[in-house]
Amino acid sequence: MEREGMKEIKVGLLGFGVIGTGVVGVFQQNARLIEKRLGARLQLARIADLDIVRDRGVAVDPILLTTRAADILDDPEIDVVIELIGGYEPARTFVLKAIENGKHVVTANKALLALHGPEIFAAAARRGVDVFFEASVAGGIPVISAIKENLCANEFLSVFGILNGTCNYILSRMTNDGDDFAEVLRAAQELGYAEADPTFDVEGIDTAHKLAILLSLCFGTRVDFDAIYTEGISGISALDIQFARQFGYKIKLLAIGKMANGAIEARVHPTMIPLNYPLADVDGVFNAVRLTGDFVGPVMLYGRGAGMAPTASAVMGDVMAIARNLVHGGVGRTPALGYLPSAIDELPIRAMDDIVTQYYLRFGVVDQPGVLAKIAGILGEHDISIASMIQPERQVGGAVPIVMMSHEAREANVRAAIKEIDGLEVVNAPSRFIRIESEMT
Repeated sequence: MEREGMKEIKVGLLGFGVIGTGVVGVFQQNARLIEKRLGARLQLARIADLDIVRDRGVAVDPILLTTRAADILDDPEIDVVIELIGGYEPARTFVLKAIENGKHVVTANKALLALHGPEIFAAAARRGVDVFFEASVAGGIPVISAIKENLCANEFLSVFGILNGTCNYILSRMTNDGDDFAEVLRAAQELGYAEADPTFDVEGIDTAHKLAILLSLCFGTRVDFDAIYTEGISGISALDIQFARQFGYKIKLLAIGKMANGAIEARVHPTMIPLNYPLADVDGVFNAVRLTGDFVGPVMLYGRGAGMAPTASAVMGDVMAIARNLVHGGVGRTPALGYLPSAIDELPIRAMDDIVTQYYLRFGVVDQPGVLAKIAGILGEHDISIASMIQPERQVGGAVPIVMMSHEAREANVRAAIKEIDGLEVVNAPSRFIRIESEMT
């Protein structure tokens, strides 16, 4: 039975796509549960979308539907705006207008926050409203609230993430079935795990958007998105995955953030990680984030990183958190990035050429004496020492592969050495290198 005098909080939804449909489903299915946990009544007062005719599989009173965002943004009775449009515009304009009109905002828009987060958070701080964005990184996994709340007494040393389900599905299939990238990508598109144009996913851009947000949260800094080194998985072959396994590694598209000596490493690229690491067991469309704090040590969060239901769960968690603040007068209790706005810094991002790590190196050469000595000599001249090596006898595409694992080396040296090696007459296939993370501090 509903309690008399229960506070009612009105919510407007911008975007009635897949995630928006999930949000409506939570409102409808768990309304009573939400009231029991919140002590207030959430009312979905308005839904705006350009298409209000298509059947989404959820029953909505037509009076709630509108094609005009202004019907939500300018309604003085709406307390919270959920932005699920995606992209940069008009999402940015709508979010800033909602803030200007004194409304709290919940968004799942990682691209928007990666590029325009500082502007949005500054506007919210000036206006005294909250912007919550749990669903923008790793879908239903509560990584943002963990950083801002539960682990906030820690100084973070590093963050590693498998943050794109499409890429993780493709690499998992390539690892388990031995198929090539193009073949698995087609299968992922047929299953709905990959978009018709998969560029944002497979080239690492989506992962880099999410890493930008995590870097700001973990290290209290503004991040220039263009400074994040970003490399996708389209160049990974089944052969590389096979050799990685022989060395005791798996290949994952990894988001990497590290703090050292006042500078940040910020990079997204295919990475070889040891088979006995928990991140190596994250397969299929699942995501995981591994955080290391100076007191808590390593913590890993794992779950579904995308999809209607998990993402809607995260969105509604944010709506309920704002609603609790409104019920108890705690607006602005936690800053958007977990740091006071005045404490947000601008830490330098280390140039990729200066990164030092281990490397997997694969060379395609002609089968004749002295080739290995030439390659080893050039590597040595660039201060790259070899930890282990595999030299299969069979040819691959007319070339004999030589596969090596290096000790730690500087990225600039590795690139220079490979350029020189690829110029040798005895090398008849482009060389390949993959970075290795064997020590996740």
